[in-house]
Amino acid sequence: MTDESFVYSKIPQRAPDTHKGDYGRILLLCGSKGFSGAAALAANGALRTGAGVVYLAVPESIYIIEAVKVTEAVVLPFRDQNGMFSEEAWEQIASLLPKMDAVLIGPGIGKSFGSFSVVQYVLQNALCPVVLDADGINVLEGHTDILRERTAPTILTPHAGEFRTAFGFLPDDREKSAVQMAKDFGCIILLKGHKTLITDGDVCFENHTGNAGMAKGGSGDVLSGIITALVGQKLSALDAAICGAWIHGRAGDICRDEIGMYGMLPGDMICVLPRLLP
Repeated sequence: MTDESFVYSKIPQRAPDTHKGDYGRILLLCGSKGFSGAAALAANGALRTGAGVVYLAVPESIYIIEAVKVTEAVVLPFRDQNGMFSEEAWEQIASLLPKMDAVLIGPGIGKSFGSFSVVQYVLQNALCPVVLDADGINVLEGHTDILRERTAPTILTPHAGEFRTAFGFLPDDREKSAVQMAKDFGCIILLKGHKTLITDGDVCFENHTGNAGMAKGGSGDVLSGIITALVGQKLSALDAAICGAWIHGRAGDICRDEIGMYGMLPGDMICVLPRLLP
C-alpha cells in the first residue's frame, strides 16, 4: 500500500539555483473537436504538479479554445482531420520529440486512423517515457505488440473498459491481470478503480486515497497530467505512477471533505494540488 511518507520521499525539492528546464519539458498530445476539456484538464494538472514547460499539442480546429483555457502552456496547433489528429501530424511531432523529457498521449483524442498513427509514431520514436491514457490506449486494440518494441518506459492508465479494449479481456482478478499484462508487454500499468493498482510486472502497489466523488468525466485526464509532470521531473516511471495516484486521490479526498462528493469537479482537484506538493 502506498502512503504519504513514501510519496514525499520521492518528490524532489526545488533548489534555488534552477530554471524551468530542470523541471521537465513535456509534450501533451490531447483533445479533439468536442473534447477540448480533456486537453485542458491534463495540461493544468501537469502545470500544477510543477512541470517546467508544458507543450500542449491539439488538433488545429480546437487550438483557439485551448489557447484561451490553458494560458500557462505552450499551445500548438497540429494538423487535423475531421476535428482529430491527422496521420500527417507526425511531422510536427518529430520536431519536438528529441527535446522532451516525457510525453502524454490520449486524453480526448478520439479513435481514428490519425489517432492511431500518432500513437504509433510516438511509441516507436520517443526515447523518453510515454504515458498512454484514454483513447491512447483504446487505439492499441489489435496492435499491442508495439508496446513490446519500446526501450524507454511506457505507462498505461486504463480503467477496466480500456484494459479490455487493449488486452482483450476484463480484469476479473485485477491484481493478477495487471501484473500479467505489465510483465508481458514490458510496461507500467496503473489500473484505475476503487483501490487503484500500480505494477511493473514484478511488484504491485495498491492506492487507498480517493473516493466516489472522483467518478466524473475528466478525473482521469487530471491524473495523466500529474503522472507526466512527475516523470518529466525525473521520477522513475513506477514511482511517478505510484505518487501520481496517491496525490490525485488525496486531492479528491480534500475536495470531498470541503465541497462534497456530488458537487466536486476535476478542476477542483487541480486547484488543491499546490497544497499537496512542496
